[in-house]
Amino acid sequence: MVNLRVNSDTIENIGLVIFDKDGTLINLYDYWSKMVGYRVALAQVKLGFDEDKKKDIMYAMGVDLEKERLRVEGPVGLKKREIVMQAMIEALSKIGFKDSYDLCFKIFKEVDVMSVKHFPEIIKPISGMHQLIDRLYKKNCRIAIATTDKTERAELAMKFLGISDNVDIVVGDDKVENCKPSPDMVNLILGALLIEKNNAVIVGDAITDIEMGIKAGLKAFIGVCSGLTSRERLLVKTNYVVENISNITVLQ
Repeated sequence: MVNLRVNSDTIENIGLVIFDKDGTLINLYDYWSKMVGYRVALAQVKLGFDEDKKKDIMYAMGVDLEKERLRVEGPVGLKKREIVMQAMIEALSKIGFKDSYDLCFKIFKEVDVMSVKHFPEIIKPISGMHQLIDRLYKKNCRIAIATTDKTERAELAMKFLGISDNVDIVVGDDKVENCKPSPDMVNLILGALLIEKNNAVIVGDAITDIEMGIKAGLKAFIGVCSGLTSRERLLVKTNYVVENISNITVLQ
């Protein structure tokens, strides 16, 4: 067990830290703006729409190119893959491309494969990520990832970051019936690692991460401001809020 220092507070007797991936361990905008960009660019090649429509489709999927941020309501970076794809299908329908489900499904699969070659461009670790993961690992604290991304892609990202050997389990939205904020991911992790919920914390940048931890009955919920959600909104759900994970200290 370890104790965690969060600002001036100490969370004691923690045997498991569950991290969200995007916005918590890696830069949110870099990852998802490029992933959505690849998907829409491929659709543009296949269907032939112009650049303005490309921006509109990306916006519908959750990427605000003008403000260089993800939309707080998502869907990308916040909701499961199928919902993001549905947003693309509906946006294409609005500009005259009906019945595009099969096309979008194939595009998502193609980009999954192609994007692995671009990991150096799209996966940027949050400051302090490696140090925190290493410290937890050396203190024998279990580490898990709970993400709305696919499990296989999240595992590839952990390997690219060089921390896959330190992470005990990765759970994506394809491993559970109900995605965040349902407690399904957390419950799966707790059961797999045989950790009691009062010895576990969750760390995430979205309200859905915090709500997932609350519904699962975890000991504490740590919000980080490095992704989708402002400090003010996170403080509504939890007393533990930091700028990024570098502000979490492993005491023992």
